[in-house]
Amino acid sequence: MTMQSKALKPEEYFIKDEPFYQSIGEEIEVFEAAYRQGLPILLKGPTGCGKTRFMEHMAWRLKRPLITVSCHDDLTSSDLVGRFLISGGETVWVDGPLARAVRNGAICYLDEVVEARKDTTVVIHPLADDRRVLPMEKVGELLEATPEFCLTISYNPGYQSVMKDLKQSTRQRFVALEFDYPDAQLEAEIIIKETGIEDKTAQQLVKFAHMTRDLKGSGLDEGASTRLLVHAAKLIVDGIKPVTACKTAITQAITDDSDMLIAINELSSSLF
Repeated sequence: MTMQSKALKPEEYFIKDEPFYQSIGEEIEVFEAAYRQGLPILLKGPTGCGKTRFMEHMAWRLKRPLITVSCHDDLTSSDLVGRFLISGGETVWVDGPLARAVRNGAICYLDEVVEARKDTTVVIHPLADDRRVLPMEKVGELLEATPEFCLTISYNPGYQSVMKDLKQSTRQRFVALEFDYPDAQLEAEIIIKETGIEDKTAQQLVKFAHMTRDLKGSGLDEGASTRLLVHAAKLIVDGIKPVTACKTAITQAITDDSDMLIAINELSSSLF
């Protein structure tokens, strides 16, 4: 058996250029303090509000590699920690993304962690308390995290069902940062910065987003996110009519219900 621990390549995980991120509170200062103290961090907030962009920005600020794992129902602990593989007639151990992050002092970001199986999320518990270790039972190794390692997880508490809520035994290990959509003026400024769209159109897009967000719980699971507004703005800048851009980049993305589609399309037509 051969151990194979993958060293991180700068071009793979280091973020060279500063990702644009507009702070809406003290989240940058709190994250940096938690990082210095070796504390794990929980980001919670609605879809498309900037959690992933924030993580990219913090990895750039801290000059650490960022390993992102998009969690899903079939994610196993082996997917995170590692597994044995056959290579050239030889059995080799290959680290998973979590183990690579621990070995290399990277930031490991588990996106939408509640989507993973319950028995999978338990594997992060020893990393998320004072021990800061990753048990690798299959190879009999107790991997200790370097001071530079940082564990961050995210989830959307407003969208998840009770069956997929984050367990108290997990969440109480983390410093929590709550994210939400920025206020109207700041959201418009973000859209302008990201796409170069005219101010008036950006303001109209934000107004449309607020209309859809008011429908959350009354026919919609989620309203239009800042991410979707940026998508629509990019289409408009490229010559697509605003009504068509809203329909394809926003309305169709947030619902399949025929009545809601008609109602939301009428909202966008009234604005543009």
